[in-house]
Amino acid sequence: MNQPWWSNEEIWRKCAIWVTAGMCVVLILLTFDTVRQITAGSERVPDYTVINNRVFYEYDSERGYQVPRIGEPAPLFGEIVDEAEAEAMVTQGKLTVQAKNCMNCHTLLGNGAYYAPDLTKAWLDPGWVREDLREDLMVAFLQDPQANARTFGTGRRMPELNITEPEARSIVAFLKWMSSIDTNGFPRGFTPLKQGETM
Repeated sequence: MNQPWWSNEEIWRKCAIWVTAGMCVVLILLTFDTVRQITAGSERVPDYTVINNRVFYEYDSERGYQVPRIGEPAPLFGEIVDEAEAEAMVTQGKLTVQAKNCMNCHTLLGNGAYYAPDLTKAWLDPGWVREDLREDLMVAFLQDPQANARTFGTGRRMPELNITEPEARSIVAFLKWMSSIDTNGFPRGFTPLKQGETM
């Protein structure tokens, strides 16, 4: 009795091998493309010197959500830093966030826990009241979260993490840089801090 071609075990074994090999190649290519697109200095992820500029949001009617914009010079803590200094500050902030295990409570770019607010756009959080107060309020909060708590009725408070002033300043640099990343509208429904003429 002749067996139909589609029921031949050898054909399906070869198909499985070719499909798996092909998908491995596609995965490798997609990985290289992703790394290229998420590297600082790419189209959607500004380089670290963005902390020397005003970062704000504008509604993009074509895309249907708020998108980050880079504006005029507005150096972090009033001091313009070069590329190496900016990268060092942002990197130190990222390492501090990792060392203090912030993702145990917070999310960053959608990763982490959901107990506390998402930090992806923390730089633009309306809770900081005004742009000119934001840097000092953020540093004060990070250094003494109990005295500067903003629970918004949830009763949840950030624990004391013994963050030094240099660490707090670097975390603020990291959060400012992160807010400049074009995340395709994530988190959805985010309403930024009132931003002068832009709102």
